[in-house]
Formats: sequence, structure tokens, C-alpha cells
Amino acid sequence: MTMAADIGNGWAESPQAGSVAAVSLSATHTFSKTVTPVIRLLAGLGVEGDAHLGETVKHRSRVAVDPSQPNLRQVHLLSVELQAMLLAAGHAVAPGALGENITTQGIDLLALPTGARLHLGETALVEITGLRNPCAQIEHFQPGLLARVLGRDDEGKLVRKAGVMGIVVAGGLVRAHDAIRVTLPPEPHRKLDRV
Repeated sequence: MTMAADIGNGWAESPQAGSVAAVSLSATHTFSKTVTPVIRLLAGLGVEGDAHLGETVKHRSRVAVDPSQPNLRQVHLLSVELQAMLLAAGHAVAPGALGENITTQGIDLLALPTGARLHLGETALVEITGLRNPCAQIEHFQPGLLARVLGRDDEGKLVRKAGVMGIVVAGGLVRAHDAIRVTLPPEPHRKLDRV
């Protein structure tokens, strides 16, 4: 699906644009993923060769509750801007270290509404479903890291900063340096919540 196909019927092009900094995957349920030159997104499934590939939920805690749930977490995206903030705070992080499939640059992922679409490279399209809910694995990875990816807003509500999750609407290859273009769903926009 091209970006032009999204525009109209209330969809709008976002002024945000960025690029892919790195792509990663892991065939097993490891916390971190391995950076690779290219990943293939498969429509309705996720990242080819990744442990979270599938129409139904693959995260072990979610499978234990109900393995028939739809997989709204096919792709995990996280920004280099968050990684830079964590590095400045003394945490050793790099692309893939926090389990993301796509490391982005130049896009405020956390400010996107539910349903925003990221057009990646020539043909791939990911629809944002919600926020990653950071868990104790982050703290096991590096002590003190969980507190850095969680916060509170002015009203005392929990703020999750560990990236966003999405589903693959259109497949394709994604590589470092590919452009990312954003389209926004019709208003009113819904704020991202954990998925």
C-alpha cells in the first residue's frame, strides 16, 4: 500500500519523517535481538524469522493467559533518541539491545496516535497498535533501566517510554537508512496505550 493510498478519507500525511537506523530479529525468545542488514516484514504476521511472528500473540506472558489473542505486537519499534538518553544516563544500549525489530531516527514514536502508519522503505507498512509495556526483563538486563523507561506525567499517570508496537499491513524489505514516512488516521486521534 502506497502512502498516497492512505491519504484521503480523513487520513493525513504527518509532518514527521525519519529513517531506519537499524533492523534486528531473534528466532528465539531472547531479550535482545541481533542487528542484521535487512528484515522482511510479512503482512499480518510480523518479521520473518523472528520469534514473535504470527497472527496470534507470541509473547509468553500473553500466551499463558490466552494463546488465541490477536498479535498486536508483531513489530517492536524504538528510537535512537531514547537510546541516546539511556546512554547519557550511563546505560550500555545499542540497536536491538532492548528487543526492538526496528530502530528509528527522527520520529517521536511516543507522540503518534493509535493507528498511525509508518511507511518503511519501498513497500512495507506498519500500523502502530500501542505502547510496549516494559517489564522486569528490562531490569534484569541492566539494573536501573526500568526506572529510566517508566515515568509519571503531570497528573501522576504512568508514562511508558520503551517504544511502540505494531502490526504489518503491507510486507516488504526494511534496511538501515530506509526512509520512514508517517500517515495519521482520521481524527479524533486516540492516545497510545499499552498493548
